[in-house]
Amino acid sequence: MTELEAKIGYRFRNIELMNEALTHSSYANEHKAQHVKYNERLEFLGDAVLSIVVSDYIFQNCPDLPEGGLTKLRASLVCEKSLYEFAKQIDLGKYLVLSKGERNNGGAERPSILSDAFEALIAAIYIDGGIQPASMHILSFVIPAIKNQKKQRVKDYKTTLQEIVQQNPGEKLQYVLVDESGPDHNKHFVVEVHLNSNVIGKGGGKSKKEAEQQAAREALELMGY
Repeated sequence: MTELEAKIGYRFRNIELMNEALTHSSYANEHKAQHVKYNERLEFLGDAVLSIVVSDYIFQNCPDLPEGGLTKLRASLVCEKSLYEFAKQIDLGKYLVLSKGERNNGGAERPSILSDAFEALIAAIYIDGGIQPASMHILSFVIPAIKNQKKQRVKDYKTTLQEIVQQNPGEKLQYVLVDESGPDHNKHFVVEVHLNSNVIGKGGGKSKKEAEQQAAREALELMGY
């Protein structure tokens, strides 16, 4: 328990909450006479806390996203696949309390069990310490995930445009810097992307690379992609 507390950066006042969050229903069923608490109720609460924390963060920090974009981004961050990846980052399966059968059948690595336990742990932190430590815990996983998604999207714009252009032999794609403004600590670059001699997209950003990606994105949109 101490080891897991160190990984998540939170020390419980009531360690029983942590025990409950890590206990699967299979273990409770195996020890019915002991009336063991398991994590399904905590999972319910954790799901709600996770949703509000993620919603608040992306609303405050993604001002350019419309409602539909916010909904899609939130869904990608709170889905079973993402929670499973978050759980693996702290090796959560190692600390789960499972029945012998569930443990032997690979329950400690099962995405549904790990994602549920991750939500239950959120609820345990929330009940024990309030919304602030729960938010810190959630965002320690969510913020890097958002940054990684942004990197993937940025990478795809230029790559996708290049792949499309390469389908027509002889076509030449070129990125041209057309404007640079602002002080050294807050530069703004504007780049055009040319297909042969024609401008097919224009974009701006805090770096030349970002401006090129935005130009490629506009080109893809104008081309119907």
